[in-house]
Amino acid sequence: MSRRSSHQPAPDSAVLRARLARAKEAAAGTGLLIAPGSDLRFLLGREGGSFERLTTLVIPADGPPALVVPKLEAPGFADVPTSELGIEVLTWADGDDPYAVAAERLGKPDRVAVSDFTPALHVLALRAALPAAEQVLAGPILRELRMRKDAAEVDALRKAGAAIDRVHARVGEWLRAGRTEAEVGADIAAAIVEEGHTEAAFVIVASGPNGASPHHSLSDRVIESGDVVVVDIGGPIAEGYNSDSTRTYAVGEPRDADVAVTYEVLRLAQQAAVDAVRPGVSAESIDAAAREVIAAAGFGEFFIHRTGHGIGLDVHEEPYIVGGNELILEPGMAFSIEPGIYQPGRWGARIEDIVVVTEDGVESLNQRPHELAIV
Repeated sequence: MSRRSSHQPAPDSAVLRARLARAKEAAAGTGLLIAPGSDLRFLLGREGGSFERLTTLVIPADGPPALVVPKLEAPGFADVPTSELGIEVLTWADGDDPYAVAAERLGKPDRVAVSDFTPALHVLALRAALPAAEQVLAGPILRELRMRKDAAEVDALRKAGAAIDRVHARVGEWLRAGRTEAEVGADIAAAIVEEGHTEAAFVIVASGPNGASPHHSLSDRVIESGDVVVVDIGGPIAEGYNSDSTRTYAVGEPRDADVAVTYEVLRLAQQAAVDAVRPGVSAESIDAAAREVIAAAGFGEFFIHRTGHGIGLDVHEEPYIVGGNELILEPGMAFSIEPGIYQPGRWGARIEDIVVVTEDGVESLNQRPHELAIV
């Protein structure tokens, strides 16, 4: 039996009390069942672990919340100020029915919202325990709380951004001709931890034609002189908030004659999108700002993904910066700006910063240069 554990600094109890109250208010009469994961960490300061035994935070429409947790997992929540938060801890052992415990605490609700990533084995058992209740996703309720970061959350994202900037500043130590993507990626992953993250959540080293695949990871391809290389990296810091930053490098002078001109289009598109960020504009307008520059230069067909995604306790969360999203941006919203140009069979490039909407504009949390870096 093994469980990975790590110290997770939690917000103070006043912050958590306020979040729990806001969650109950936002649910508007719907019961909430919050499984281990980022939603639970937002509300309790502990992520917990999702296993075959049920752990869930029960927030009924009426009455105090409860944490239903297996006895053997309860020590992982020992630092949560449950009494100060008004949360009753209901432990259970093998042979007990935790779904009945959760259902009893909820009462007889007409509607129950379940965390988006709750395992199916728990969702189906909870449905059986609450046969009269409509089950919906909790994500649309909780995203309204999580999408607007407070000052402490922005500080954590700023710290994460600085940590990943330090890794990008060192890429020249490892990226060179004759090494494989996997070898370079292993060195970067180690540096991500060295520079202040708890782990490397993802490492993309996409060289030459692999750079035309936005979600390429690592391979045994040997990096060649003249390659353009996309390096997209990130991970969480101890507070749980994530970094995510992409820079594009060239190993010596690029072999393709069109790299300089094409890359400059990308740089201008990324800057146009950042410059467009301010309160009161829509998420889709930021996507359009980048897309228009790329399309006008004749590369529209090679920009094949959205311009950005929200970031916080999850690497990808609301708000999404994409066409069709009419959400109006507000102070505290944090997201990536990451247009790319991908030419199949040849090369690709992407530039990514995390930005935060401020009261009157935008703050970029990544400070590394945007120019094509020659190593």
